Amino acid sequence: MADPTGFLKRPRKEAPKRPVAERLGDWHEVYAALDPSTRDTAVREQAGRCMDCGIPFCHSGTAGCPLGNLIPEWNDLVRAGDWQLAADRLHATNNFPEFTGKLCPAPCEAACVLAISPASEGAVTIKRVEETIAEHAWEDGVVTAGTPGVSTGKSVAVVGSGPAGLAAAQQLTRAGHEVTVYERDDRLGGLLRYGIPEFKLEKSVVDRRLAQLRAEGTRFVTGCEVGVDVSVEELRARHDAVVLAVGALRGRDADLPGRSLNGVHLAMEHLVPANRACEGDGDTPISAAGKHVVIIGGGDTAADCYGTATRQGALSVTQLDQYPQGPDVRDDERSPWPTWPLILRTYPVHEETGDRRFAVGVQEFVGDEDGNVKAVRLREVAVTRSETGERVVTPVDDTVEELPATMVLLAIGFEGVEHMPLLDGLGLTLSKRGSLSCGPDWQTSAPGVFVCGDAHRGASLVVWAIAEGRSVAHAVDAYLTGSSNLPSPVHPTALPLAVV
Repeated sequence: MADPTGFLKRPRKEAPKRPVAERLGDWHEVYAALDPSTRDTAVREQAGRCMDCGIPFCHSGTAGCPLGNLIPEWNDLVRAGDWQLAADRLHATNNFPEFTGKLCPAPCEAACVLAISPASEGAVTIKRVEETIAEHAWEDGVVTAGTPGVSTGKSVAVVGSGPAGLAAAQQLTRAGHEVTVYERDDRLGGLLRYGIPEFKLEKSVVDRRLAQLRAEGTRFVTGCEVGVDVSVEELRARHDAVVLAVGALRGRDADLPGRSLNGVHLAMEHLVPANRACEGDGDTPISAAGKHVVIIGGGDTAADCYGTATRQGALSVTQLDQYPQGPDVRDDERSPWPTWPLILRTYPVHEETGDRRFAVGVQEFVGDEDGNVKAVRLREVAVTRSETGERVVTPVDDTVEELPATMVLLAIGFEGVEHMPLLDGLGLTLSKRGSLSCGPDWQTSAPGVFVCGDAHRGASLVVWAIAEGRSVAHAVDAYLTGSSNLPSPVHPTALPLAVV
């Protein structure tokens, strides 16, 4: 194990960020690029804070890491300076640790034993250690193409190239199957490509991993919507099994007066063209430049819109959240350790500029004589739960405030899988949650058709997507060959206790 008294000697230290003025002037990642020697020394010290806790909840599949990452093991290897073996242990459970190291909100850290008491000065910086191991692996040439020893002669179609689809594809290719990934967009990566802004995940990080998958033998077809460009009958005739990793991209809308005004957009209508602009496809048609931007929503997508708008040159950015401002530390009654703490979450973009408002709800959008949005009307609200568990938003008084807004972005969540010809062709219907159901073998009601990721569990975390992709690969491999040696980290009925 790592140094059992390391946490007594060193406080938690986050990775340093670039100066605000610098990062607002470009689309590069927020965090500073350190000299490798300086970086490694700092991360080894942080890994040395991992204690001999006895029961490491950090890699529990419920409160901690869904992938079951062997966190104490690679913390100790990093502390000792054995980066190659640490990379081996990390890749044993996680196909894409650079994705999770940059994007995952780290339920593992919330479940760290050091997170129990403020006196311990905080959890181990697991996410920072993980990302550094992954980067070291690329720098040292440890990441190579793993080719299967034999071919099964079986063919699998994976529909969707997000983290779930890519994880399933890589596992199945390594098991000896011929795998083809079908992506309806012009580039691969799903939300990693067009949903996550460049300042959180530079797309070169995605591209180098895609190059590895190609070298291993996974085939990719872009600009192809299954059910339209390729019929369902053709797909099933070509392949022995099908994996649906189509995501849950149907955005939740707001049924409010003035919703049809020009300038009121769903979050993805803003983020996708902004990412395309970073790819070199030309200026975005929905830019925040010179506008007063109001973002409705309090989660990751809202923060992505926030940082995108500021980098586009918005005059002002205001984020509105119906919930009251959370506490800075865990409330042991509402969210006891090791579950996901209900606290105020401040993203790097919130340190840059703009304003956040809590416990407010939009009553209507106000337009000008040309049909463009010019303001939003707000009221203070309280959020409660009904007897059936439904969320109830109630104004606390009659006071109405008008806030200037020449662009409004709705980042209030996702309702599930988009309606698409593929589902009709397979005879599949969505559940009440907007997701695709499956049995204990990850198979849908259509024989030989499996589902994983957000399409199965609803909009969730990148770490859950990879975990489900690995698990569905195990199920497909067993379906095609009778048994499987591939790992299966989660069960399809598993629910994350870490994230409410």
